[in-house]
This record gives sequence, structure tokens and C-alpha cells, in this order.
Amino acid sequence: MDALKRAKEEAVIKARELVNINSIWTSGSKMMSLFGQQSIMASPHQLPKEIANLHYEDLLPHNQQGYPVTREFLQKVIDILMDHVKDTNDRNCKILEFHHPEDMKKLLDLDIQDKGVTLQQLVQDCHTTLKYQVKTGHPRFFNQLSCGLDLVSMAGEWLTATANTNMFTYEIAPVFILMENVVMQHMREIIGWENGAGDSILAPGGSISNLYAFLAARHKMFPQYKEKGLSSIKGQLVMYTSNQCHYSVKSCASVCGLGTDHCVEVPSDELGRMIPSELERLILERKARGDIPFFVNCTAGTTVLGAFDPIEDIAAICQKYKCWMHVDAAWGGGLMLSKKYRHPRLTGIEKADSVTWNPHKLMGTLLQCSTIHFKEDGLLISCNQMSAEYLFMQDKLYDVRYDTGDKVIQCGRHNDIFKLWLQWRAKGDEGFEKHMDHLMEMSEYMVRRIKEQPDKFELMMEPELVNVSFWYIPTRLRGMEKSRERENLCGQIAPVLKSRMMQSGTLMVGYQPLDDRPNFFRNIISSAAVTHADIDFLLNEMDRLGHDL
Repeated sequence: MDALKRAKEEAVIKARELVNINSIWTSGSKMMSLFGQQSIMASPHQLPKEIANLHYEDLLPHNQQGYPVTREFLQKVIDILMDHVKDTNDRNCKILEFHHPEDMKKLLDLDIQDKGVTLQQLVQDCHTTLKYQVKTGHPRFFNQLSCGLDLVSMAGEWLTATANTNMFTYEIAPVFILMENVVMQHMREIIGWENGAGDSILAPGGSISNLYAFLAARHKMFPQYKEKGLSSIKGQLVMYTSNQCHYSVKSCASVCGLGTDHCVEVPSDELGRMIPSELERLILERKARGDIPFFVNCTAGTTVLGAFDPIEDIAAICQKYKCWMHVDAAWGGGLMLSKKYRHPRLTGIEKADSVTWNPHKLMGTLLQCSTIHFKEDGLLISCNQMSAEYLFMQDKLYDVRYDTGDKVIQCGRHNDIFKLWLQWRAKGDEGFEKHMDHLMEMSEYMVRRIKEQPDKFELMMEPELVNVSFWYIPTRLRGMEKSRERENLCGQIAPVLKSRMMQSGTLMVGYQPLDDRPNFFRNIISSAAVTHADIDFLLNEMDRLGHDL
């Protein structure tokens, strides 16, 4: 009877703990402790004193009775995350609090010690980390191709981290593998391949997606290379890409043994688009030397200018000379979702043998989320399969065609599908179309506003995408006529103006030179949060910060 009484008393105590932990105020300065006592918090991120000095071993799974402490700790971290979400969407909050690296080191405690710190210190570390992190989802952050903070996709990433599974077999990721199949087929349908035929995989970034395309192309055309290597090919393989392409294309030549000398850069026109006649000339030139042209990269949305290579013209040349055509639509692929803006930019993309498409760019899916698609099914596994018996047994109880691990050059593969699937469920194709149209319309508005202020801004070219390239003209140069000399002077002040942006924390816009053009600003609008008012603020703030330069 005594044992039964003690068991009942322990059950009551645990029940009270759970009741009390559920009654904790998570956003105020007063909270109920685990024992129902009221305690005054020193800050909104202060844990109750009864658990503040506990350590990781007091959490699940190390302490089997650690759920109340675990819940309280994680809830406090969630509060910090929610504060960051709020601040990110508050235009009165700064984008960043800039400090030089040596000064930043003094503000942070980054040391790894022999003994672990307390739970309270871990909470403080989380708070401090986000305090000094750039708010890339802020409506006035125009610096990178991947920005914005889609909250549905973010929720998907939280769930993904909690599930913490690998994507190499259906055995351990059944729901996520099926999601991946559904979304990848839908993307292939949008590309234009009949019934979504083909094969796809999510890869760790557009650079690796482009690498997959290169490897598959070489395997398709020279299957003996997989076992026999370089010696199995008689002649020098040559690949082609525009001189405005992403650097990862040239990297493929280096990584895969082709050599960068055999990645031929094709000249582009004044808008940054590959010139098809130059491509054909260079193919014939290398064929005359006995080389083997086999791969052409066609960029749909170049990194700097947002230019679209003429896909149909390039496809005709690839067909004529039996070259694989890859379309790197990592940046511009999202426009396939827009009836208004898809054509003529992406006309002919269905003729591609492979397509890179990064939802983490225009579509706003959280980093990272990159896809590579192939028109021919079975090519991925034929190219990359190594048949590791400890993972990819053929006598499992389910259809092993759902195991994806043997199709890729990785073994471990992060779950990048759920955040995209959840986001697509929320938006549907219609929502994504509105999103694409909004981004393009904001860019068109910015171009109009720049043209309305010719004394302060000079548009470098009419953009095809959301990359708006321009020079800012400070007061002292406004009497000069438009000229290369003025461009050079404006180029000199661009880094200074950018530094003022970062020090003020109110705005971020990227800049860079290109070919013979001096530094210019490249504004990127890829966040759904951007409005007309934000564009007006951007231009006015640049003038406020830079008029005296």
C-alpha cells in the first residue's frame, strides 16, 4: 500500500508540473515557475530561476523526466525567433547593426569551453546571434538574389529540423520522399515536359545542380567514362557558356577534369544575352581542331544583369551539332509560373535536356532549395549509382525505386522538400503567379521612378528580370553630361555610399563592376514584402546618404 501511495503522489507531482509549465507566461515579465511560484524576470528572455542554471543533460533525452524543462527552454527560443520575425517585418527596425570584424569579436562570446554553459546562457546566445544578424527578410534589404522571409516556408523548415531525417531512402523518410516526387513532377510539367516525364532531385544549391547536369550529359554521351575515365574518350571534350553565366558552370570544367581552358565563354550582347551566331562559330572552331563539343549552358536569368539567353536559337544549334543543352534557370526559373512574364524570356525551355531551378530565389522558399530536372528518366541513377549494399538493398519490403540515395553523388541529403511543398500548398500555382507578377511590377515601378529623376540616377539598361542596374549621381556631378567619365566618377562613390548604407542600417543594395563598366548598383527585388513606398524610400535614402559625396 505504501508503494502504491508513493506512486500516486509522484503522479500528482508530475501532473502539477505539467499544469504549471503550461500556465507559464511566455511573453511577459512575470512567469510561473515549475513549482507554481511567481518570479520576476530580469528580461523577456530570462528563464525561470529554477531552470536557468540547468544544463543540457537536464533536457530530453538525457533526462527522461526532462519534458517540462525542455518545453520551457524551447519556448523561450521560439519567443526569440518570433521577436526576430516581428522586427524583420517592422520598417522602423534597422536591417543591421554593423560592426567591423574585430569589433564584433569583442561583442560576442564565441569560445568553446571544456564545460558546457547553462540553459540561460544558451538562450542568451540565441538572442545575441539574431541581434547582430542582418535581417535579410526586411522589406528594405535589396542586396541578394535570395531574400524575404516566407513564414509558411519558415514553418516548414522548423518542422524539417525537428524531424531531422535523411533523404536517401523511403525507409526513413517516407512522407518526404513522396512529397518530393509530387513536387518534382509538377515542376517538370511547368517546364513543359509531357505529363511531367523525366527525373529530378533536390541538390544543395544551384552550383551543385549545374554539376549534376554536366555529369549526366557526359554520362549520356560517353557512358564508358564512368568506369574507364578520361582514357576512354578519344578527343578533347568542350563545353560552352556565355561570358555572363554563373561561375559554377566554369567550375564544372575544373572539378570534372575537363579543364577551364575547355569551357569556352561565348560573347554576349549589350543586354548580357548569349549571341547564338558566336556560339555556332566557336563550336565550328573547336570541331576543326578535332575537339568534341558536347555541352552548352544556356542561362535564364544571369546573376548580375538578369539576362535571358535566347533558348530556342541555342536549342537549334545544340540539335544541329548534337550537344546537350542545359538551361541554368536557377535565378529566372520562377517566371515560368507567370503567364504574363514567362514569354518570351523562357520560350523554348521545354527543349532543354536539363534545367536548374532554385525555388529559394524568386519563389522565396527558405534557403536552401535548389532543383535539377532531366528530360530523360533513369539517367540520374545510371550516372551516379554505386549500389552500396548497406543502404540500397534490392530485397526490401517496399518498392525500392522510391529510394533516392543512389541517384545522387551525395550520401546524406538534407530534407529541402517540406518547406517548398508546404509553401506551394499555401500559395498554389495561382499564388506563385501573383508573387512573380508582383516582383516584376515592383521592378518596373523602380525603373519608372529612376527615369523620373535623371539628375540623381542613371539607368544602365532596361532589365529583363528584377535586377535593376543603375548609377547614383551625387550633387557635385549633376551638372555633367552623361558620359563615360561621369560613369567612372559615379563608380568611385558606389563603395562609399554602400558603406554609409551599412553604417546607418536603413538600407542595403549591392554594387559591382562588370566587364568595362565601372561600379554600379544592382538592386534586387525578390521579397514579397516590397511595396511602392519601399522603392521610394530606397531612392530617397540613397540621396540622403550620398548627396554630398
